[in-house]
Amino acid sequence: MVRRTGSADLPLHGGRVPPWLAERMASLGAVITQAIVHHYGRDEFLERLSHPFWFQSFGAVMGMDWHSSGITTSVIGALKRGLGPLQYELGIHVCGGRGRHSRRTPDELMLLGDRTGFDAAALTRASRLVAKVDSAAVQDGFDLYLHGFFVTDDGKWTVVQQGMNGDNRQARRYHWHSESLQSFVEEPHSAIDGPAQGEIVNLTDRRAERSRATQMDLLSSLGPGGIVREYEAVTGQLAVQPELPHLVMPAHHEVRSSDVFTRRLHGTLAAAAESGPKDFSDLLLTPGVGARTVQSLAMVAEVVHGAPFRFRDPARFSLAHGGKDRHPYPVPIKVYDETIRVLKSAVQQAKLGADERMTALKRLDDQARRLETSADGPSFDAFVARERTRSPSLDGRSIFGWESDLCGQDFAGKDR
Repeated sequence: MVRRTGSADLPLHGGRVPPWLAERMASLGAVITQAIVHHYGRDEFLERLSHPFWFQSFGAVMGMDWHSSGITTSVIGALKRGLGPLQYELGIHVCGGRGRHSRRTPDELMLLGDRTGFDAAALTRASRLVAKVDSAAVQDGFDLYLHGFFVTDDGKWTVVQQGMNGDNRQARRYHWHSESLQSFVEEPHSAIDGPAQGEIVNLTDRRAERSRATQMDLLSSLGPGGIVREYEAVTGQLAVQPELPHLVMPAHHEVRSSDVFTRRLHGTLAAAAESGPKDFSDLLLTPGVGARTVQSLAMVAEVVHGAPFRFRDPARFSLAHGGKDRHPYPVPIKVYDETIRVLKSAVQQAKLGADERMTALKRLDDQARRLETSADGPSFDAFVARERTRSPSLDGRSIFGWESDLCGQDFAGKDR
């Protein structure tokens, strides 16, 4: 059973992920996936991917542009690279991608079917139907150009695909989940996000059943030519878009205080400070973890353990590892690498039956939630200003280069 779970409207944003970040995104994405599977199982990971707010937060915590269309391509690509060596161990496989890679999805599914035993033909049909629904049954002005198909060994799947509206300079992301879908043609989506943009033809709405039946009758009785004569009668039956989880990202590139729930940020900072770098290092048995890394780990822990409502402000998760375009600040390479190291160590120990390090991360997340109701801290602008100031000492890096080499340069307007 499959259902569309949500969607997101995102400003189109050009450019590529630099290799130094792409490599780290693949590593961090893979280890976060392993942590989720360890705690909650493969099905939960598929469900997380099918939620547009979580998906956006997942990309933001990995240092990708927090608001843009590129987060979809980069997250799918990072997971495809990072989970590739682990796919038979985890039982999670990533097919498709952007452009020509999306067209390879059927071939990839058939190869996986030979190795895993799932019904590759049925999954290929599902992949094609999902693409057809979002390109034909729902006509909203966005042309599909990306199709990511996540599937487990037992045949459950999530699809994340994206369309482009060049005139409006926007992209729209569609999420599907194989859980609880009763029909591909009647309200299959669990969510579609985005502002109204003119008239939308949605033949998947429950109220469009009469329209769908009428069109089939016309096709069988009148043929294609006769349908043209009946066009007006058919269009009168089209229905509106069902209400689904709705994520709309702003056009501005910089992270603003209005994009972040400051109360939750203060809870994260307070939990990191209360744990303390020394205490937390002892808990994780990984000496050298700094206070700044603990802050990032707290945000990563929330991505692993947080409930859906926790991700209403995806911009907050960009405060873990910055962004490649210097928004909210350059990627702190030292912190990013420490985060990956700590998580990899925790996952490796968990595989051996020792859960202490994974449990410590869970406690950090629990503590942040307890403290956010009472914690106080710096304003958002003060926090960002401090991170920019200390960026050279943390090996801050962006698409413009190393921050230590760029000190004093004015970037206003260059990357917005």
